[in-house]
Amino acid sequence: MELAGVVLASYLLGSLPFGLWIGQWLYGIDLRQHGSKNTGATNAYRVLGRWPALLVFLFDTAKGMAGVYLATMVVGGPLAEVLAGIAAISGHNWSVLLGFKGGRGVATGLGVIALLAPKVTVIVFAVWALVVWLTRYVSLASIIAAALVPPLMWYFGAGLEILLFGVAAATFVIVRHRPNIERLLRGEELKIKAAEKKTS
Repeated sequence: MELAGVVLASYLLGSLPFGLWIGQWLYGIDLRQHGSKNTGATNAYRVLGRWPALLVFLFDTAKGMAGVYLATMVVGGPLAEVLAGIAAISGHNWSVLLGFKGGRGVATGLGVIALLAPKVTVIVFAVWALVVWLTRYVSLASIIAAALVPPLMWYFGAGLEILLFGVAAATFVIVRHRPNIERLLRGEELKIKAAEKKTS
């Protein structure tokens, strides 16, 4: 019962649409009506600007961390932590508050991995930032970073549950980026560009 409650709570935490709320409350803008219509940090960057996007990124990352932390405190053990992490990412991607729509789970997944495999998190975030800086393609950076998670977890000796989570999470993120992959192959993917400064 405790595990089921933690998984449900983690899903609900993941479902909190901070990108939507920040856009609406601070700027009167519904991210679902602009840009990619995604409520994540990348669309917030394009539509709202750098600092609102940073807020969205931090809150979305915190959702993943909160789910894992809750599992650690209430149940304990890698299986509970992994299930809570999956639930948090699922909540972000298919939020009950957004009609089971949402983002691609990159920031929330990063928050989960930050607690499950901190060394891996540092490396994949550095690679993500480098690819974004070099190419200006956030989608490409996210795909490459996700693909690195399982081998890095294996290299650092992660347990079976966490390693399997890494494989599942990486697959999750890459599949969610399938439209981006198709646009990248056609040379039609948009490069990241911040919106003009917004005022509330």
